[in-house]
Amino acid sequence: MRVLIACEESGVVTEAFRKKGHEAYSCDIIPTSGKHPEWHIQGDALGIIKDTWDMIIAFPPCTYLCSMGVWWNHKRPERWALTEKAEEFFMAMYNAPVHYIAVENPIGIMSTRFRKPDCITQPWHHGETYNKATCLWLKNLAPLQPTNIVDKGDFYTKANGARMAKWSHIQSGTNKEKRAKIASTTFQGIANAMADQWSNPVGEQLTTGDIS
Repeated sequence: MRVLIACEESGVVTEAFRKKGHEAYSCDIIPTSGKHPEWHIQGDALGIIKDTWDMIIAFPPCTYLCSMGVWWNHKRPERWALTEKAEEFFMAMYNAPVHYIAVENPIGIMSTRFRKPDCITQPWHHGETYNKATCLWLKNLAPLQPTNIVDKGDFYTKANGARMAKWSHIQSGTNKEKRAKIASTTFQGIANAMADQWSNPVGEQLTTGDIS
């Protein structure tokens, strides 16, 4: 298949599909940090989603769509315009003229603005001891099934009593650019599951599978 991994600079998902024999390309407005720049298209994904693709897996920026981003909107209402733009981009990915589509985002506003995701997967469903809910809105693809359930990893309790994954708490101390890059990189276990389970699409979406 010819596969576009939209909004991916790391090349993690792209490489997983390449290893399965697919003609996969990543696309992002910044250069790739992956090992294969020849598989990377630097530019706006909106400009190429109408090209001839068999599958699109998109990772739209979540800054203004995730739950925390929407929380900040209530304190800084001027951010709502950016949320609207982010929502338009998300829907453009989902409505691309491609048969097989998966759009990823964390838990956030798209569950109400659009619809609930078809599945919510976790790194710890796929052999990674980390907790980070990953929502997937799917078109003609089956929900990801767990491949290797392991421990969720350590948690940190903040002064206000809220709990968060320890790895996320540790990375929050890095600079903003580095923090965003770490947070946006797909876990290898999830990338492998996508490539393994979607290399032979079923043609019709199956019943949602949700392990939270």
